[in-house]
Amino acid sequence: MTKKTEKLKALSDETRLRILNLFIKSGDSLCVCELVDALKLPQYHISKHLIVLRNAGYFQQVREGTWVYYKIDNSLPENKIIISFLKKILDDEIFEKDYEQLNKRLILREDNKCVVGFVDESELLKLIKQKEKV
Repeated sequence: MTKKTEKLKALSDETRLRILNLFIKSGDSLCVCELVDALKLPQYHISKHLIVLRNAGYFQQVREGTWVYYKIDNSLPENKIIISFLKKILDDEIFEKDYEQLNKRLILREDNKCVVGFVDESELLKLIKQKEKV
């Protein structure tokens, strides 16, 4: 399969589009646990889709201690074109809800880095309240 075909096939899954949308809207690198908490999907499910997207050339991966961060690889011209296109079409309610959840989760960052790991919804709300008090 050619790289271009692989790149386009990677877009044929709703979960992968939801993942890409979070990166596009946040404009930042994200760790797997932040994606898991935002999308409310199992870690293995998110990781599987991240591998497909990374293999298709959409992401760069950086390990910082125990955290693995992904970010969109903007060095490739075709990524810029595809991302520009996706910005225009990813406007369904599910994509907005995902982004709202991600923003809640990103409140817990310190120095723009994930420090919490995986948390469930009730724990997330407790941590956010604690963070707001500080």
